[in-house]
Amino acid sequence: MTAELDLDALRVLLISTYELGRQPFSLASPAAWLTAAGARVDTLDLAVESLRAGTLREADLIAVSVPMHTATRLALHHLPAIRAANPDAVICCFGLYAAMNEEHLRTAGVEFVLSGEFEDGLVAVAGIVAGRRRGVSQAQPPPPVSTSRLDFLVPDRGTLPKLDQYSRLITGEGEYLVGSTEATRGCKHRCRHCPIVPVYDGRFRVVQRDVVLADIRQQVAAGAAHITFGDPDFFNGPAHSMAIVRAFHQEFPRVSYDATIKIQHLIKHDDLIPVLKQTGCLFITSAVEAFDDPTLQALEKNHTRADVVRVVRRFREVGLHLSPTFVPFTPWTTRLSYLDLLDTVEELGLAGSVAPVQYAIRLLIPRGSRLLELPVTLQCVQPFDHASLAYPWTHPDPEVDRLHARVLDIVSTGTAEGSARSAIFASVRAAARETAGAEAGQARRPALVPAAADAIPVMTEPWYCCAEPTEQQLLPSALDGRP
Repeated sequence: MTAELDLDALRVLLISTYELGRQPFSLASPAAWLTAAGARVDTLDLAVESLRAGTLREADLIAVSVPMHTATRLALHHLPAIRAANPDAVICCFGLYAAMNEEHLRTAGVEFVLSGEFEDGLVAVAGIVAGRRRGVSQAQPPPPVSTSRLDFLVPDRGTLPKLDQYSRLITGEGEYLVGSTEATRGCKHRCRHCPIVPVYDGRFRVVQRDVVLADIRQQVAAGAAHITFGDPDFFNGPAHSMAIVRAFHQEFPRVSYDATIKIQHLIKHDDLIPVLKQTGCLFITSAVEAFDDPTLQALEKNHTRADVVRVVRRFREVGLHLSPTFVPFTPWTTRLSYLDLLDTVEELGLAGSVAPVQYAIRLLIPRGSRLLELPVTLQCVQPFDHASLAYPWTHPDPEVDRLHARVLDIVSTGTAEGSARSAIFASVRAAARETAGAEAGQARRPALVPAAADAIPVMTEPWYCCAEPTEQQLLPSALDGRP
């Protein structure tokens, strides 16, 4: 921790806008650090709460978490109302997307930006703000990006909304409260499209085992029957992660969990797949992204279509579920390759495991993206757009862009109406087949892997970090008069 600061009861407000339907770790962790340094900390999670006028007005420092694209878009949406409620507060944005959008955030009134390992940076910022209150000369601001190794504190979740306000797990046996934590940050891989790369550039950092277990312990005490590990890749440090889940399962044998792991790592650590099942894992999320090998090569995913088939088969053998995520609309997508993606989802028996928004994800190209190294990208991108926080791009085939708009409408409408995943999948597939036209063919391909026999566990949160915010999320900011 940044050395011994007395923050003299500085009033700090930590705000989250969106964290995948989870109680935000990105607030709980810095809350512990700031409280330990003497600050008075409050939190607002705008995914489940409204802007509280009294809480905003009292803050000396307002720090907004921007861990992903959706959250950053929403932060910029809410910043005018935040500034209007408290013109005198210092505003900081922290998280993965802060540094890569520094210029635009500063234009919106943000003074400090912190990316990477941000906890000690937030304490340093709080020290600067406290110094200003006492008339002390200002210290140097912390760097916008830090990948320092930190000794973490147990997250402080005391001011956050209760777990029953967040996404739940649905299985064949019922519906359960879900907690979440992180065992690692960053990633040792450099997938070309990944927003982690501009910040961590192939590095990852661990959260100490005792801290992770203590965080799980407090959430189980609060009612969590399932834990999501929010690491970008749980197998960046497999020995560290498996030691945690073994200890976790020994202490809480009835509490299940899920995690995110690359296909490449699942192939490499095939021997750990049964251990995941034995220690209470229900499903693994993996960024499959595509099934056509040219796209996978362009994205530098380091796996192939055949690898995905192998992992799905292996999971079925041991009774685990794979929850794939995709980036189905890219400059390499064709009408036929999109239809092939849908056909392969069905052949692998995964239609019930894929959140419908995954069929509508369009490649995001943020600042610093390695996608800008590719000639094909440079041929289709336009100048950086501050409103969307990305480089807009146009597909060489206008029909693919029209198909994306149609799929997004089908998914958004179906999700809002609570339609079954199977129904949304069928509608998306019909649209894709119509767009592909005569080239699509009519023959149904045989299943590559038998469908899962038992109920597929799913989370109730319908959206995703790389999806654009919904119209509902972008409603005008309204101040709640409560303190």
